[in-house]
Amino acid sequence: MAEETTPKAKAKPPAKKKEKPPALEDKPFTEFMEQHFTPTLQKKLTETGLTDVELSFSQNKLPFSDANSSEECWQVIGTWNKGQRQFSLYFLEEDIGGPKAFSYAVNGRPPSTIESFMIDERKITLDLMVLYTLQRLNGQKWLTRN
Repeated sequence: MAEETTPKAKAKPPAKKKEKPPALEDKPFTEFMEQHFTPTLQKKLTETGLTDVELSFSQNKLPFSDANSSEECWQVIGTWNKGQRQFSLYFLEEDIGGPKAFSYAVNGRPPSTIESFMIDERKITLDLMVLYTLQRLNGQKWLTRN
């Protein structure tokens, strides 16, 4: 019996799949925050018309009187309107998927409450983090007026 020489008989090697680069959110925490989240949030805040917004990302103590005085966590702190408006995002673990909190303050006063932030999201992405931050600020009527 002769071997078949039809195109079907000649097997092609399997195609190599292109490896996807890792997602931004899979980068180390500080790298993601410094190189992606903070610059993206800065850009979006500027696009809303805030011209003097300043963002910082650092490890600080929690600004509440009943917080453990030695306890520090990573924070993104935004100020504008000559420091008269301030918000903080608290990352209680060095992980964007970990517990997060939000606070805001006006007129240079310390924040009066801390609220949970993004607690129901299964997958945390850069776009969602920025969107939720803008929504919280807009909830205070700080970005747009009704």
